[in-house]
Amino acid sequence: MKRGTRAPGAGADNLKLTTKPHVIFYTKPGCHLCEDARREIERAGCRGQFTFEEVNILSDPELQRRYGVDIPVVLINGTHAFKHQLTSKDFRRAIRRFS
Repeated sequence: MKRGTRAPGAGADNLKLTTKPHVIFYTKPGCHLCEDARREIERAGCRGQFTFEEVNILSDPELQRRYGVDIPVVLINGTHAFKHQLTSKDFRRAIRRFS
């Protein structure tokens, strides 16, 4: 999916009631790009400004089919925000945009 498009079934109805943006981080074990992206999220310095959910795509055959090797994928409030790579600066900017 293109950046900024909504994932099927990932909308506001699926989010916990919160005023903070909700980040879903799709990953799997051994993914070096995922490790890099996780590090950039931590470096962004905005930890308390969003809620975070990490999902191992190997836990669900549909997620494996949907994402396969196209990980990491980061959704913010159900919207595809990043795929494969992100920088701390871009992540911080996205969190502000969704706040």
